[in-house]
Amino acid sequence: MEPRDNSMAKEALEQTLNEGAATATENVKNNESESENISAVVTAEAEKRSDDVEPLVTLEAEPETVRPSEPPTKEGIVEALRLLSEKEASDIPSDELSRMKQQFYAIRNEEQRQQREAFVEAGNQPDAFEPSADEQEEIFKALLSVVKEKKADQRAAVEAELQKNYERKKDIIDKILEMGSDVDNANRFFQQVRDLQTEFKEVGDVPAPVAGELWKSYQDAVEKFYDQLKINKELRDYDFKKNLTEKEALVAEAEKLLEEDDVIVSFRRLQALHEQWRGIGPVPKEVREEIWGRFKDVSADINKRYQAFFEERKAREQENEAAKVAICERVEGYEFDKLGTFAAWDEMTKLIIAAQEDWKKIGFASRKSNNALFSRFRQTCDKFFAEKAEFFRGMKESLARNLEKKIALCEKAEALKDSTEWRKTADELAALQKEWKTIGAVAKKHSDQVWHRFLAACDYFFEQKKKNSSGTRRTERANLEQKNEIIEKLKGIDTENMERDEAVKAVKDLQAEWQSVGHVPFSEKDAVYESYRAVVNGLYQKLDISQRGSRMASFEDSINEIGNDSNKLYRERERLMRVYEARRNDLQTYENNMGFLSAKSKNAGSMLRDMERRVQRLKDDLADLEKKIKVIDSKL
Repeated sequence: MEPRDNSMAKEALEQTLNEGAATATENVKNNESESENISAVVTAEAEKRSDDVEPLVTLEAEPETVRPSEPPTKEGIVEALRLLSEKEASDIPSDELSRMKQQFYAIRNEEQRQQREAFVEAGNQPDAFEPSADEQEEIFKALLSVVKEKKADQRAAVEAELQKNYERKKDIIDKILEMGSDVDNANRFFQQVRDLQTEFKEVGDVPAPVAGELWKSYQDAVEKFYDQLKINKELRDYDFKKNLTEKEALVAEAEKLLEEDDVIVSFRRLQALHEQWRGIGPVPKEVREEIWGRFKDVSADINKRYQAFFEERKAREQENEAAKVAICERVEGYEFDKLGTFAAWDEMTKLIIAAQEDWKKIGFASRKSNNALFSRFRQTCDKFFAEKAEFFRGMKESLARNLEKKIALCEKAEALKDSTEWRKTADELAALQKEWKTIGAVAKKHSDQVWHRFLAACDYFFEQKKKNSSGTRRTERANLEQKNEIIEKLKGIDTENMERDEAVKAVKDLQAEWQSVGHVPFSEKDAVYESYRAVVNGLYQKLDISQRGSRMASFEDSINEIGNDSNKLYRERERLMRVYEARRNDLQTYENNMGFLSAKSKNAGSMLRDMERRVQRLKDDLADLEKKIKVIDSKL
């Protein structure tokens, strides 16, 4: 009976093992889709985001935004780099090295720029400039080389470690495959395979290009072993329950990541959770899809946030890039070579500074274009300020030469002011005044002083000459009576009953007669002239005669009142010349600014029309001033 009982027990045991192995095989195969889904999601997300993560490291690379609490020095940066070079490679942050390099060469470039400006200001050609050697730069480069070598050694060690891990994991896979191929001893190898699985998880990272394929080989080997494994249901259920607990914990941790404000941090933590998920075995079939669906949905939400973040940042960088390109084109369109006055250069300086302020308000552009755009903008600004300095240097020399000439004329006039040779000295002073007109402007701070000095010498002489000539008073009284008669005749013109042409001719004839009359007593000059102007203005208004012509006639009357007093005529001419220069500078400024307006700009049309009206008024004023100057010149 005993052999029979043993045979039955053996058959029962084999049946139980076969059932357990079949169930285990089915569960492992059913779990295949879950493992593949995990691997596909993580791999796809890693590949999809690999390019997007990179810009985060370099977001703060633009040199113009560095704002240290205290201005760094080259010596301080070199000393900091020396301390950093003494550390282990793993303790040296790459972003710290980048920051030091940017700070050091920002200072070094500024020194070279100042040296270049000093070199050019000394009268040298810009192309001949050679920056001086810098000892601190050589030390900095040597220390930087030491740090780079340490970093290179560290990377080599990491790569060697990754390769070592790869070889170790391949060895584990080979052992699992070997055990799985031994069908008869699969149960005996169960614990060894579990240990190998644990060891596989504990082995570190492997090179990224082979990570996916290695993991799939591992999964295939494990699944092949479990296909052959005959294990009892209680052990399988225990594993399923433990795996489910671990995966539920991962789902809960992933759900918390949705509350994380930092999108980058949440995405990177999710990647780590996916790595852990792939290391956990299968769960009960009835909850397998549900637990994976929860984890997949949370992962999708985090991935959407991550993608939206980079799309938004990319759009913002594109807007910033377009704005910076527009500013570059704006300043490049300014024509510096046509600026010929101080006012024009000052006006252009305001435009350049405004462009610089606009630039500071714009955020970062894309990494590949941000620094290039800044260099392009900086080059145009540097060109402007270099040309401005050259212009002001040339103008300063010209103004100094003009001042020397005018001082020489002042000295000559002062030497003649006490002369009693009235005719000869008057002619000599008149010649000096004509020569004064040919000399250009001087610096504003000296202009009034040197002019009043010259004028005082001339006034003194002509005042003495006037006192010496008293025979003209009777003539002046007669002229006053004659001008009063002309005023009465003007008042007697009947504009209502006379033909307009006849009345206009009468006014013009009386005005011509007025201009032919000589000087009147000085004390009566203003009163009689005001009476005359009041009557003439009234007639001009009634007869609708051009006011511009009226103003010109009024000016001619004033010049006639001055007569042959060359001293007053020169003073009036000097005043008109100053007004003329100011109007001409204003005209050039408006014409330059009109070129900067874009027809596409908002309100550009109305602004352009307004500036055109102002330009036309300035041109009319300049034409009137030229006529007035010619009237004075005809008297001299």
